[in-house]
Amino acid sequence: MESLAVVLTMDPGNIPENFIEILEHEQKIIAEWKKEGILEYLFLPKDRGLAVLVFRNIDFLEVKEKVGSLPLFQFFKSVEYLNQA
Repeated sequence: MESLAVVLTMDPGNIPENFIEILEHEQKIIAEWKKEGILEYLFLPKDRGLAVLVFRNIDFLEVKEKVGSLPLFQFFKSVEYLNQA
C-alpha cells in the first residue's frame, strides 16, 4: 500500500487560548497512531506553523477521517493530502 502525506498549516490568527492543552491531547493521539503502525513519520519544520504526517497501510478515506478528528483540526488554515508513489 502506498504512503500518504498530509500537510497541515496552522492559522496564526486563530490560535486558541488553551493551545498547549489541546496540543498535549493531540500528541497522545499521534503517539497512538505511531504505535498502531499507521503513522510512519511526523515532521515539524521549525517556526513554520506546519506539520507533515506520513501515513502508511491505511486508505485515503480513513486518513481523512483521522486527520479530521484531531483536536486542532478546526484551527488549521489548510490541509493538503499528497499521494506518495
